[in-house]
Amino acid sequence: MIFLNSMSRPAGDPRLIEAGPSSFGSADRLARDLGWFSIGLGLVELFAAEKITGALGMRGNENLVRAFGVREVASGIMTLSVDRQAGLQSRIVGDALDIATLATAMRPDNRKRGNAALALLLVAGVTFLDLIAKGAIAARHRRENGKVRSYSDRSGFPQGIEAARYASHKKLQDKEDISAGAGSGTKSGDNAT
Repeated sequence: MIFLNSMSRPAGDPRLIEAGPSSFGSADRLARDLGWFSIGLGLVELFAAEKITGALGMRGNENLVRAFGVREVASGIMTLSVDRQAGLQSRIVGDALDIATLATAMRPDNRKRGNAALALLLVAGVTFLDLIAKGAIAARHRRENGKVRSYSDRSGFPQGIEAARYASHKKLQDKEDISAGAGSGTKSGDNAT
């Protein structure tokens, strides 16, 4: 990667010797991967609802599976967005709905109960990953001692608004004083006696 970056630069530009650490941490990678997984699973649920319900012994619930697919795609998009926490939270709520729905397939008269149990186990594993990712993202964006950053008392002007209001006028005046002092051989503010 460094080679490609250096190759595309003109000869006079500085060379990139080594890349620094990324601000994209392992929690962000896990959230991103879960987002893509959610989108993929949602598309499968949308377009293969009949096969899914047949494999789980839940015929007649195709529209429910499609609705879950739409939810998965939306959760995946939110998880890939800037607000990863909201996306991960929606995935966890969706996982709870999936577990509740799959639990109904565990009835004794369902001949595909083994498939439903496997699906239930897989959903539980993904729920565990969602919980880990949500906790890691929350910890990454939390301040020490659990305090949330507040900048409400800051104006953006280190010396106050009044000083900023007259800053350009003061710079111009200082510049004129320096050039006037250079012409007389003394610096502005020097007392010639």
